[in-house]
Amino acid sequence: MITFDSLTLKKWLDENKDFLTGARIQKIQQPTRRDFVLSIRSMGETRKLYININPQCYHVCFMSKENEAKRLIEIPQKPPMFCMLLRKYLENAVISKVEQPPYERILEFYIETFNELSEKIYLCLAIELMGKHSNVVLYSYDTNMIIGCAHNVGAEKSKEREMAGGLPYIYPPGRPAGWYANDKSLSGCNSNDINCVIDDYYAECINNEKFNRLKDTYKQLVMRRLKKNENSLKKMQYRLEKEFDSDKYRLYGDLIMANLYNLKDYSKSIKVYDYENNKDIIIEMDETKTLKDNANKFYKLYNKGKTSVEKLTELTNSLKESINYYEQILYSLEIASSVNDLLEIKAEVEPEKERKLVKKSAIEPLELNIEGCKVFVGRNNRQNDYILSKLSRDDDIWLHTKDCAGSHVLLRCENPSDELILKCAELAKEYSKGKNSSKVGIIYTKRKYLKKPPAANLGYVTYKNEREIIL
Repeated sequence: MITFDSLTLKKWLDENKDFLTGARIQKIQQPTRRDFVLSIRSMGETRKLYININPQCYHVCFMSKENEAKRLIEIPQKPPMFCMLLRKYLENAVISKVEQPPYERILEFYIETFNELSEKIYLCLAIELMGKHSNVVLYSYDTNMIIGCAHNVGAEKSKEREMAGGLPYIYPPGRPAGWYANDKSLSGCNSNDINCVIDDYYAECINNEKFNRLKDTYKQLVMRRLKKNENSLKKMQYRLEKEFDSDKYRLYGDLIMANLYNLKDYSKSIKVYDYENNKDIIIEMDETKTLKDNANKFYKLYNKGKTSVEKLTELTNSLKESINYYEQILYSLEIASSVNDLLEIKAEVEPEKERKLVKKSAIEPLELNIEGCKVFVGRNNRQNDYILSKLSRDDDIWLHTKDCAGSHVLLRCENPSDELILKCAELAKEYSKGKNSSKVGIIYTKRKYLKKPPAANLGYVTYKNEREIIL
């Protein structure tokens, strides 16, 4: 990433100094502890000044609406304390002048405002864009005392320059002797609008960083739940195999009852002929009980095992559905190409107790035109569900990979040819985890033969009357 150097700041200030001088600060917002948005009114227009003091992408610029959306700015309901401090002193105040100390990456707003006694006071808002030392500092120009900082710097972090309310404001030590610019400085671009260059470049950087961070976070959350379900499934299957042996208890009970009058009560074991397997077997008995009581004991064990098998089978099927669901989410994360794609998946990924209220992004499945027919492709579970519940008609053709996570593909066409269905099957393979496999089954059927079970996960359906294409 290109660092924001002093020469770029100088060029930006030269371009915007006339607008900033005499401007009024109308609104102050602090989305996170490291970025600020100031609405500034001047020359009959209002612009949003964006200040970022993140060590990786520190910069200042006026934001366009498009790049504001790219930055995914969310204003918290409860503003931070420093934001409240800035609002107290700076909202509706006038910027009398704007300066940059020679060769420094510091932008200074000198502001005229009034205190509680309606006395005119002069303040300075210093925006320091210096890598990990970046900060926003409000101090009194009259007394040179700091009123507040975006983050305080104690003696344990810097012995030369402490930063906190009540301390004097001093410039950073070791001031540079000339303008600083790196090899790929934005100041060297040929554009006549340096603000647009800065805004576009850093908006893209922030968007990419948030996209990669969100994607990794969501993958970790889904993988954790997937692994947990896979471990639970192994345990369930092991228990299920053991419980399947309970059928022998029914046989023991039947053999005892068949030989009730040929054997003695209170025996340690009995030898009987197993008519199902055509051999003699020995059955271990409870010698404190009669033959009939032993038979009833085996019947109870059989019924208990039968009930356990039913419950374990139900739980196993539920776990398999859940595993398929999380594999589908993982596939959706893999093919996500923008933050908006990730936000569509957010509600499925985040735990209920951690989920925050977010605006629902528009559900826009991929829409194609093949041989004059509409084809819809869902790239995540929300889009898959939307295709089936809102867009589909009874006679549309639905396609999906068999036993493999992938997109729902819907073909809307009267009397589609085999060649068209084959093209859609190839599309279903392309938008699936099996796209690189040598052999994948693609099932297809009419929409009217699909059914979504009650309380099923997003995108989950059952089907019948399907046909299969091997690709």
